Amino acid sequence: MAQLQTIRSGIFGVIATALVALGLLMFIVDPTEIASAFQNMSSKNDVGEINGKNIPYTDFKEDVDRIASVNEMLVGRSLNAEQQAQTRDAAWQDLIYKHLFVKNANKAGIYVGEDEMVDLTSGNNLSPLVAQNPAFADETGAFSKEQFLKFIQNVDGDQALRTYWDYLQNSVMNQAYFEKYASLFSTGSYINALELRRNIAENNTTSEVDFVMMPVGYGVDSTIVVSDKEINDYYNAHKKLFKQQASRDIEYVVYEVVPSAKDIAAAEETITSLTGEFAEADNMKAFLMKNSDRGWSEHWYKPGELRSVDPAIEEFVWNGKTAISEVIRNKNNFYVARVMDTRMVPDSAYVKHILLVGDQAQHTADSLCQVARKGEDFSALASLYSADTQNAVDGERGSLGWLTQNRMLPGFESVLTTGKVGEPFVLNTSYGSHVVLVTRRTAPITKKQVAILEKVSLASKETFNDFYNKANRFATAAAGSYANYRKAVDTLGVYSHPVNGMLESSEKLGAIDNTKEVTRWAFENKPGSVSGIMTVDNNYFFIATVKNIHKEGFATVSEVADRIRPQLYREKAVAKKAAEVKDQIAGLTDIRAVAEKLGTTVSSQSNVAFSSMNSYGLDNNFIGAVSVAPEGKICGPVEGNIGVYVFTVKSRDNGAFFTEDDARAREAQMAAYNAQGIIPVMMSDADVKDNRARFF
Repeated sequence: MAQLQTIRSGIFGVIATALVALGLLMFIVDPTEIASAFQNMSSKNDVGEINGKNIPYTDFKEDVDRIASVNEMLVGRSLNAEQQAQTRDAAWQDLIYKHLFVKNANKAGIYVGEDEMVDLTSGNNLSPLVAQNPAFADETGAFSKEQFLKFIQNVDGDQALRTYWDYLQNSVMNQAYFEKYASLFSTGSYINALELRRNIAENNTTSEVDFVMMPVGYGVDSTIVVSDKEINDYYNAHKKLFKQQASRDIEYVVYEVVPSAKDIAAAEETITSLTGEFAEADNMKAFLMKNSDRGWSEHWYKPGELRSVDPAIEEFVWNGKTAISEVIRNKNNFYVARVMDTRMVPDSAYVKHILLVGDQAQHTADSLCQVARKGEDFSALASLYSADTQNAVDGERGSLGWLTQNRMLPGFESVLTTGKVGEPFVLNTSYGSHVVLVTRRTAPITKKQVAILEKVSLASKETFNDFYNKANRFATAAAGSYANYRKAVDTLGVYSHPVNGMLESSEKLGAIDNTKEVTRWAFENKPGSVSGIMTVDNNYFFIATVKNIHKEGFATVSEVADRIRPQLYREKAVAKKAAEVKDQIAGLTDIRAVAEKLGTTVSSQSNVAFSSMNSYGLDNNFIGAVSVAPEGKICGPVEGNIGVYVFTVKSRDNGAFFTEDDARAREAQMAAYNAQGIIPVMMSDADVKDNRARFF
């Protein structure tokens, strides 16, 4: 249990090494993009397919539970929703490694053997997941072979430690596989002498150029027509650009349950009736716990801090003349404030402590406090006696550093107001007994402790039923077909929210979270279907209809025609503009004469390089044309993305700032970037299907 506690006490370090390591190996690019990029439909009972193997929900759930047990062991509590989602991602990554990546690595002749694993976990070539793991660290934070061996000795007798160790070994192995496979890219990246010279020249050769740019404009030219054949030809030539995920186009009506005027009046009446008792309450914490939607806070407020609660409360606290404020309304919330105390309180204090635990903690703390008061080195005492082995700010054992009200250990709030600087005292918290030493405090300023009685207006049962009846009226009228839905929208005067391309992983509609039920309904129904009432967070009533279904795979021509047509129109418009400009400037040899003829002005740009590193913001076509154009001649027109360029290169400079080392460094950088695509490319090639969104 001692080492288990050590692991938990170093939770942030463990998570950063164990869980993030998988992210480093697998999802160097955005994991949500990769996961969604290959989302598809398979068996109703499968969460996906990896390398031809169906992944049943039960198998995936076993992996999730295994990793969740590790995480829960680390944090010492159940996981919240965000941590559960991260756990599912980690389990999916683990399966990608197991069924796809490792097999491909083996085919490439890459293996991680038993001897290598021993070396990575306990030998001379320790994996960072082990070497930087707080479970195996000594008091200085360095890897301790003794601590590691102690851990290994306890593994077989402790199921929690065994689970953690198995998970850690698997992570170490996956990392080793990835590093070896990625090294094929880094060491295989070779730039020959010719490529090297060209790379250096392209980066060192810059041009100074004068140019005019004639934009196409945003008006519609009726003489430019994009035919259906041209759209089809473009689609066939660029079909790979139109691969899509399964999605749905829907519309929905939502009724949000909000308090009625009667509910708001009731909340105001309640808080008004409590005002007298609030003004006289001695045990404010108990009073607020019983009567207020906001509890008691020990916080000492300085000017400006209460403005975030309500500006009127801020004004009362610092300029009010009465014992308590009047009832203050902010939207549907009501407040009454009472200043409880005013003191000179510093913003922060530099604190050291020695933590004692166990039956004799109080007695030991009293004794150590006396020793510390006699001048014994506090850091030395902390090293010998403190149960807190993690905190050592500025290199001093037991030092917590600067504590503020917003960065405060629970139970330590009094360090800002209690005890003299430099004089140790004993403080008891839920962690144990502490010998506390405040070495410095910032200059005290006037602060106030404020009790706030708050009542939030909530919808009554009557109001809830009223909104439900409205939703039911709409659902009844809209039932059966999309036509009925649209008719109900018009008849009842409600707004229908359109959503195009909703993915199966969607959990949010507009500003409303937790709408997974709506998403699931949409993916289980046909176009024209209309839902019944779907309740979200017991506060929103949704009625939805499916307009269109987009299947996983390649979008049809009709689905993407509206995306292709503007592209082809722009290309034709630019080509037409180029032909017009060419005719207008025929025979001209001076860029200013060109500008005058075209009714525009000359622009200048220096340091234009083919690499574009020094030419950010310029059209790529223009940069490419400049790099090969002769000096002193009118060149163009060049068709760009938004217009047409005519230019003349005034001069070129062949510098030497981009060196051979720079070229090789860039090549290495590109190799590293390419390595990021290893697993996404493998997933695409294996046609990985990720259907987790159907279940979670």
